[in-house]
Parts: sequence; C-alpha cells; structure tokens
Amino acid sequence: MKEASSNSQTSQNAASPAIFFEERQSGNGRIGIAVLNAPRTLNGLTLDMVDLLYPRLLQWERDTDIVAIVLAGAGDRAFCAGGDLHGLYRSMLEGTGTGTEPQRLTYARTFFEREYRLDHAIHHLRTPVLVWGQGFVMGGGIGLMAGASHRVVLPDSRLAMPEISIGLFPDVGGTWLLERVPLRGGRFLALTGAQLQAEDAIFAGLADYLLPEDGWTALMSALETTDWPQDAVARHECLHTLLAGLQQPAHGHMGPFQTHIRLIHACCAHADLEAAWAAIAGLAEHPDAWLARAAQTMLAGAPGSARLAWTLMQHGYGCSLGEVLRMELDAALHCCAEGDLQEGIRALLIDKDRMPRWSPATLADADMAWGEARIRLDWPDGHPLADLA
Repeated sequence: MKEASSNSQTSQNAASPAIFFEERQSGNGRIGIAVLNAPRTLNGLTLDMVDLLYPRLLQWERDTDIVAIVLAGAGDRAFCAGGDLHGLYRSMLEGTGTGTEPQRLTYARTFFEREYRLDHAIHHLRTPVLVWGQGFVMGGGIGLMAGASHRVVLPDSRLAMPEISIGLFPDVGGTWLLERVPLRGGRFLALTGAQLQAEDAIFAGLADYLLPEDGWTALMSALETTDWPQDAVARHECLHTLLAGLQQPAHGHMGPFQTHIRLIHACCAHADLEAAWAAIAGLAEHPDAWLARAAQTMLAGAPGSARLAWTLMQHGYGCSLGEVLRMELDAALHCCAEGDLQEGIRALLIDKDRMPRWSPATLADADMAWGEARIRLDWPDGHPLADLA
C-alpha cells in the first residue's frame, strides 16, 4: 500500500497517529479510508487503534455521503498481523486488575471486549467495506477483515489464525468463521495455525478478490471516478463490479490447502478432538512441507488452545456471531487468568526461547470437561457483550 503508507508515514512523523484517516471525493460521494499506522509492528492492533476506529466507522455509517469504506495497513508487509500481545503480556505480568476470577483482568477484559465489539460492527455495517489484505493478515487482522463486505488479497498475502502457538485460540469471531470453511478445513486451520496463500484464502471463504500486487493505485483511481447509486445494496454491487474488473487473471493455481483438502477433511471429520489430533499428528513427517509444518506446529502448541478451539467451534455451530463472541470473551479471559497466554507470549516474543511450558501440558489433561468449563463465565451484572445481536 505504497501511496497510503507514504501519507501515513508523514503523519506518523508529525504526530504518530495510531490510525491515518482520510476522506476522498468519489463521483457523487466520498470514500472513507482508514490506515492502521504501525508498520514497524506489522500494524498490530492496539487498544488505541480500536478506540479510534470503532467510532469513526459508526460515524461514516451514519453519513449518507460516504459511499464506501476502505481499511488498509501502512507499509508493504502487512494489513494487520495480530493484536497487542505486548500490552496483554504487560498487563498479565503486572497483575493489573487480577483476582480469583478471570473477569477481573481489567486490561484484558477491556481490550478483548472492545476489539470484539469492533469486529461485530464491521460484520453489520450497511456501507460497503473493502479490506486491502496485503501481506500478513493474522489474528486480530482476520477479525477486522472477516466482516468486510469486499475482502481483497494480493499474491503476497498470508492469512492465518496462529493462536495455538501463543496459548490462545482463534478468537475475534474466528471460531465462528472457521467453522464455515468447507470440508472441516477450518478445524485444521485452528489446530495448526497454518498460513493460507491468496488463492487458498479465497477457496476457504476468507477472502473474495485477488488483485495484482501493484493494484492499489488502480483501485483508488477506480473508486474516485465511480458514480455511485443512492441505494446501499446497489453500492455493494457497484463495488463488486469494480473489483471484478481489477482482478488478477486466474491461472488455475491451487495452494497447498486446496490441494490437500480431501486429506485435511479426512483428518478433521472425526467427532472428537483426540482422533483429529492423532490424524493430524500423523502428518508431521509428510513429504509436503506445508502439511508437515502444520502438524509440527500443532504438536508444539498449547493443548488447552486446541481444546478451546474445538469446543467453541462445536458449541458455536448454528449460533449468531454475537453469541460466539460472548463465549470467546469468556474463554480468552480464562487463557489470560490461567497462564497459558502469558507463557506463550513469553516464549515467542519476550524471551524468544520457543520453549513454552503449557498448562495443561497434554491433551488428556485438557479434556472435554476442562474445555466446557472455560467457555462460560458467571457475570452477575450481565455479560458485557450481551447487546450484540
């Protein structure tokens, strides 16, 4: 996103805004543009970003002259590579707001609650929302992208929910989203954190359009010269037509996820996690490097994360996104309170020894009863996300 990153870098030097906001004239309306402005951290989503983006999106939604919204990331390496893990780690290390109950983790509760509320809002905006999913789109980045009406990937895009490696699970509505991936493929992605190339992301239903690497300038030019209809539904179709005309020609290329989808389905079609885990573990020495790496990542990951992901996807089937986000908030706070998330971040990002000490240490310890007990919390004053329909 060279043009926007240039603009955002200028403003970053002047006042270091967490998000660069802009409105551009577009035919008979205006385009609202929001650029996550932290390229040095791969645009990791912070609480400041959430608190800036949420009200601006609602403001643009109310403005009938805003015909479309574009979300992008500064720099060339990522749209958004995840959430604010360092901030969460500091809050857990300092014990900010801790107590005997997960609900009392003040910073974690605030961060996850507001992030999930933002993600839910994106799913329900009437205004067309285009996400420019360049480079890494992971974790919190998937949460922002998933609800957009028009999700763009590029040849260098890499999408993943890698939370098993840090003691979390595919949150931000990830368990709701991944359960809808064809042929149980989402369960494989949740358990292994495997990265998807652009074509695989479209096949999995996590993206909609593949544009050329240098397509940003052409996209902006097309958006600015379009005469938009007044009807919101018609504007969605107008943006679809525009993006379809800019798409990179299809060459029939299949990434490893689509190539191996039948094998992936055979591994994850089991009714219980233990059988799926064993089947995926059997791929650790597979001659295909992508499959082998996925299995090895699962085996090194947190058993509790695998159980939570599996339990949430089972319970979330048929639920609304709001219902799933409520369960995810409860489970995320358990991850913070019980230590796995803190330990996972320590091993990956702080000490960087890549030798986490998970608790529970085995899948047998993280059994079905363990998972069931961690997707519900008792909120005496009502769940903080109770209003999400």
